[in-house]
Amino acid sequence: MGWLHLRGQQKLAAPEALIADDRASYPDLAEIKGQESAKRVLEVAAAGGHNLLMIGPPGSGKSMLAARLPGILPPLEAEEALEASMVRSLAGDLGEGKLSRRRTFRDPHHSATLQALVGGGPRARPGEVSLAHHGVLFLDELPEFNRASLEALRQPLESGRVTVARANAHVTYPARFQLVAAMNPCRCGHLMEPNRACGRTPRCGLDYQGKISGPLLDRIDLSIDVPPVSAADLALPPPAETSAGVAARVAAARALQRDRLEEFDRKGKLLAIEADETAGLLADRVRNWSKPRCNADTDGAVLAAIAEPDAEGRALLTRAAERLGLSARAWHRTLRVARTLADLDGSDAVRRLHIAEALSYRRPQPRTALAA
Repeated sequence: MGWLHLRGQQKLAAPEALIADDRASYPDLAEIKGQESAKRVLEVAAAGGHNLLMIGPPGSGKSMLAARLPGILPPLEAEEALEASMVRSLAGDLGEGKLSRRRTFRDPHHSATLQALVGGGPRARPGEVSLAHHGVLFLDELPEFNRASLEALRQPLESGRVTVARANAHVTYPARFQLVAAMNPCRCGHLMEPNRACGRTPRCGLDYQGKISGPLLDRIDLSIDVPPVSAADLALPPPAETSAGVAARVAAARALQRDRLEEFDRKGKLLAIEADETAGLLADRVRNWSKPRCNADTDGAVLAAIAEPDAEGRALLTRAAERLGLSARAWHRTLRVARTLADLDGSDAVRRLHIAEALSYRRPQPRTALAA
């Protein structure tokens, strides 16, 4: 029938988009008792699309918190849903072929290979970083992953795409995912508990946290210690605030970002892809993958225009950068988080208190942190 349609002898019916049933509920934040600081950071991560690292002993609730992130994220926009479905279709993971507005939550085991994470194999199939496009990639027990696999995340975290090069194929896949990672503070897991710490403290923690390289830590915007939940918190009734309340604040902050970035797009100020990118339709598609959609995606002139702090905030950031030895990347990522905090406050300007809170989420190098 296709050739008859092309010859004008028969008209094909218009395609009909099939929408998946997305009414299944996510786990609710109201089920987590205590951990108010961690919930705050989870909200900030969702509001700006920021990468997040949680460090705490076993049983402190890190995995429970991560599993509740998709429930406070806004649903996929039509263009995002189409992109995510295209990747899943390539991987044979689309099911009935219906589009879904749910953000994917990929949580590969720490034994996953390099090919499983970034893509590869004989047919250069997309990996977990691409299957998590516009969604969440959760890496539990982060130091237990293969070192080469973790280092391979650096390029997609920066560019939002990954290139799989093989002898018979050279393929670029989208990989604009939100990284959420969790880890114990040391191999035994009880470094943060004085009554249970092992006899190798602090060497146990230094060796374990040292498995995560500085360049990878530099690409994580938010880092927080998740302490054990006290018996007093466990005895309390469930929290009054649910995921729906947090999701409403996140949606409002994302709407501000979307409108702001669309205004830049109309003015032609969004950054283009590199000059040596493949021309034609592929270049247009890759440019679309790299288009900023939230604060975590912004860089260069766009970030400078939207996240310029007030005089007090800039002075604080300058002093902190000198004292903590922040890299240029850490400086820019701090500004992105501060812009998100301002959006959650409904503030047009990035103020000193936003810079201060953003700095509190920067993770020092393991040896510096444990020596303090």
